[in-house]
Amino acid sequence: MDREFWLDRWKNNRINWHLEKVNPHLLDFWPEMPVPAGGRVFVPLCGKTVDMHWLAAERGHTVVGVELSEQACRDFYAENGMEPEVTEDGPFLRFHAGGVTILCGDFFDLDADRLGPVDGVFDRASFIALPPEMRERYGRAMHDLLPSRPPILFWTLEYPQEQMSGPPFAVHEPELETLYGSTYELETLRLWDVLEESPGFREAGVTELREHVYRLTARE
Repeated sequence: MDREFWLDRWKNNRINWHLEKVNPHLLDFWPEMPVPAGGRVFVPLCGKTVDMHWLAAERGHTVVGVELSEQACRDFYAENGMEPEVTEDGPFLRFHAGGVTILCGDFFDLDADRLGPVDGVFDRASFIALPPEMRERYGRAMHDLLPSRPPILFWTLEYPQEQMSGPPFAVHEPELETLYGSTYELETLRLWDVLEESPGFREAGVTELREHVYRLTARE
């Protein structure tokens, strides 16, 4: 799986992971996150998620996302009625409007200096978009990007990986403990069965499917 895979998905509008409404887990659990009012929130592999607009407009946060697809970046602002300022920033195109900045480029080219300080993270679907070998690299990158260890609202899917090739990929708690457990404590906020409402998974032969929502907070 490489960058062309995802760019092709956006080009051909094969973006079945995109939600037209704000993620319900964000609505339910973000108010409980220990993120200061007006704090800066990072949304990795953000696509054109409306969650960023909600975090900025409804919660008063400054939001920064990173996204590979330029089309996704432009669509986000167009669909939310904004005309972004676009500038070059090293290997990225920087889009900005309405309290939301999106760095358009390869997530793995991002460094902590370019990202800037972060007070909270919403990681809805980036981890489950990556195969196992890339998830380890992603975890190391997040460690380097977040030296202050801000709280993370984290969302995964759990199912028998042998029943479907992915993406989205199955991610179970032991893997998160391996990648994040040395610096973060993992707390389950919600774990529920979603197979009945996921016909695509059932058609693929998946026999069990759960959504798992975590809050990650820095270890003392």
